[in-house]
Amino acid sequence: MRNKLTILFFSMLMFLLTIACSANQDSKDLVSAKVAKVVDGDTLNVMISGKEETIRLLLVDTPETVHPSKPVQPFGPEASNYLKKLLNGKEVQVELGIGERDKYGRLLAYVYIDEQMVNKMLLQKGLARVAYVFEPNTKYIDEFNSIQKQAQQNEVGIWSIENYATDEGFQTTLNEDRNELNPSLQVDEKCTIKGNINSKGEKIFHTEQSPSYELTKPEEMFCTEDEAIAAGYRAVKR
Repeated sequence: MRNKLTILFFSMLMFLLTIACSANQDSKDLVSAKVAKVVDGDTLNVMISGKEETIRLLLVDTPETVHPSKPVQPFGPEASNYLKKLLNGKEVQVELGIGERDKYGRLLAYVYIDEQMVNKMLLQKGLARVAYVFEPNTKYIDEFNSIQKQAQQNEVGIWSIENYATDEGFQTTLNEDRNELNPSLQVDEKCTIKGNINSKGEKIFHTEQSPSYELTKPEEMFCTEDEAIAAGYRAVKR
């Protein structure tokens, strides 16, 4: 009987320790803050203990709207406006990353409002991609990748434009020279269909109605869709 009680006691002890460890792993050290200004889709200024700080959201990247050397990118304004409506002037909770700051002095963090993580919300709406994955700040990476995969399957936001969001970033617009990618490309103003070969080697053509037309850097130009198809290109997915 005593042996049975001893075994039961240690079993209960192990069970309680397991729960305690799990709770400790899930616990978050949160800091209260008030949002002073949303800079863009992944950056915001907050007041913490009377001091203004800039926060860069961890593990996510949104298209540019205020970059000094890049144009405004598709879905950048949507991401920025979404964050402004959601956070400007609001009280939030901040979970700091390990190491806390980046090379620019910005706090690296996960931000919560009404117990929901903003980083995840951006991914769910297709307004951000998973990015800048560096140890040791990878606490939620598996969950983030799962959310992003669902957004990709649903083709929402940035994922609605084929080959726009990549592991390297977002495709930039073709600035001036349509021959930029292929200097020997002969351009006829009447031939407006762009042929592009993506990173997977797929040959895709874009008409002016394509949502990614302005982003596409042509390697060949065609006057008709039939010409593009004959050259081995397929239409871009809508």
